[in-house]
Amino acid sequence: MKVNPKNLILELLLAVGEKPMTAREAILACALFGISENSLRVTLTRLTAANLIVMVGRGAYRLGPAATDLADEVATWRTVETRLGPWHGGYFGVHCGALGRSDRMALQRRERALQMLGFRPLERGLYIRPDNLIPGINDVRQRLYKLGLDREASVFLISGLDAERESQAQHLWDSDALAPTYARLRVQLEAWMASAQQLPLETAARDAFLVGGSAIHQLVFDPLLPEPFIDAAQRHAFIQAVQRFDETGRAIWIRLFDSYAEASSAAQALSQPAELESDHESSH
Repeated sequence: MKVNPKNLILELLLAVGEKPMTAREAILACALFGISENSLRVTLTRLTAANLIVMVGRGAYRLGPAATDLADEVATWRTVETRLGPWHGGYFGVHCGALGRSDRMALQRRERALQMLGFRPLERGLYIRPDNLIPGINDVRQRLYKLGLDREASVFLISGLDAERESQAQHLWDSDALAPTYARLRVQLEAWMASAQQLPLETAARDAFLVGGSAIHQLVFDPLLPEPFIDAAQRHAFIQAVQRFDETGRAIWIRLFDSYAEASSAAQALSQPAELESDHESSH
């Protein structure tokens, strides 16, 4: 699978949290996916120019201000179940009918925000989702705005849909596909974790990024529907598997970066006697 260097760097920085990632670590990580050093350096320059990453110290990077809001939202998948409350039949609504569509970047941010919080179009300009997210409408509104929804968009509660629209609402999400997706990904994650210890470290790190990335993407963009739309037990089992996998994968990448640091220190130590000898000879 071909990996985009921009996505790789941003996702690794998101995974390591507050700890900066050095350029050397980035180079070695990219090499695992066949990404050249030149391509990486171009990517780092572009990400820095866009404020998606910032340099901290010499040759070390962490997420920048332009990526912070999105990174914070993506990171919520680890505690996603704490944001799920009971559903009593109502919906959150977003009206975008008066918003422009000529600004492509604004349109992309708007659509991404709505997708990430599980909204689907009920009719032209009106997006809805079940109102089972807690603490409620004010939190959902602020999350949407932070993710890029236009501030001019109306965000509100909906209740008492007529029978025809309620029927349409029940079919906005492909609910039947979600349970098999949860089960398939959970089995894939558990099978990989059972064999991870037998894999070479670099292979395990590469696999963890690819396999885990697919599962985390599912959670980040999961509509988080309530019952009776989906089987909540299947989703709970899937989320638990992703959390265990994430812990395993993060530990593997930490070991990999530690091994790179140790190899670099050893190489420097080996070069020092020769440098000292050269200095001694020059002094005579």
